[in-house]
Amino acid sequence: MVRTFVSTVRRLALKIASYGIMHLVVAILVAFAITRDWRLALAVGVVEPFFQTIAYSIHDRVWHRIERRNMLSGVEEASEAFTARLGVMDPAEQTRAHGHHGHGHHGHSHALPRSFKQIALKSVTYGLMHFTVAVAVAFALTRDIRVALTIGILEPLVQTIFFTVHDRVWTSIEARKARRAAALAKA
Repeated sequence: MVRTFVSTVRRLALKIASYGIMHLVVAILVAFAITRDWRLALAVGVVEPFFQTIAYSIHDRVWHRIERRNMLSGVEEASEAFTARLGVMDPAEQTRAHGHHGHGHHGHSHALPRSFKQIALKSVTYGLMHFTVAVAVAFALTRDIRVALTIGILEPLVQTIFFTVHDRVWTSIEARKARRAAALAKA
């Protein structure tokens, strides 16, 4: 149990760190392309992802609730959300939670939804949230609404593409590890 918990915490920390690094690099590059000022680009690149990470966590929790609404009782939902966030579910629970074997569950918010409509909606809501935070941070740093709007439009578009790719990569990594664990359990 402790080994599983430590492994899960390590994977979650790595996922969060990789997302943060990706976000930082993209934010700096986009801000520099717009402002041509490295100091301002670094400021936007450091401050904006910090606030985006907070907003992403809120967005992720909202999506988890939307995905799980009417599927579980309040106690079941709280328990499953807690164990999913800590990642202490064993491979069989992860398989059940991700909608396999006909149980009708749609997985947790750390994975992309299964249908194209859900993927598009989650990406659009993420993009709108990202736009709002990017404009607010860019305006606070530049005091120039045109620059803030330009950063707010371009940076979230680029980040949304990278976010989707990042989420897909992590979903496939988690699925591959679950398959390996299942194969080892059968052996």
